[in-house]
Amino acid sequence: MSDSHRPARRRWFIPWVPKPDTMKRIGKLHIQLFRRTRGLVGGRVDGLDIFLLTTRGRKTGLERTVAIPYFRREGKVLTIASYGGNTVNPAWYVNLRANPDVSYELGGRVYRGVARTAMGDERQRLWDSVADEHPRFNRYLAWCGDRQIPVVVIDPAP
Repeated sequence: MSDSHRPARRRWFIPWVPKPDTMKRIGKLHIQLFRRTRGLVGGRVDGLDIFLLTTRGRKTGLERTVAIPYFRREGKVLTIASYGGNTVNPAWYVNLRANPDVSYELGGRVYRGVARTAMGDERQRLWDSVADEHPRFNRYLAWCGDRQIPVVVIDPAP
């Protein structure tokens, strides 16, 4: 069969984000399953590797944990504060800007780190690397208005 007669390969992507209450319930269940199975359940979702990121709430001082995608690039652990293309930054990003000391869980192990927002050439290089592999992030750019989606690098804690 020639290429011109092959059926187009479908890529399923649903641009839908649940209501905040539903998202919180889904998130809590995801975290419980991730921890109970050391990432075997919930450690990979929709083609993305997932980790648990814990930040300290900027107002309450309480620890807040979210299950979000992470990437390894240039020997670094990083994540993208895309919030599914929302026009505002996610709460976890706002929290780590106020207090960059974080912890994250991978495969049943907890690591400590210091989060920072990549800037300039580093940000662009890391963004391009992730977006080339996962084009959904470029779609998020189109949805988020004027917001520049932060690329967060987590350096090992001293």
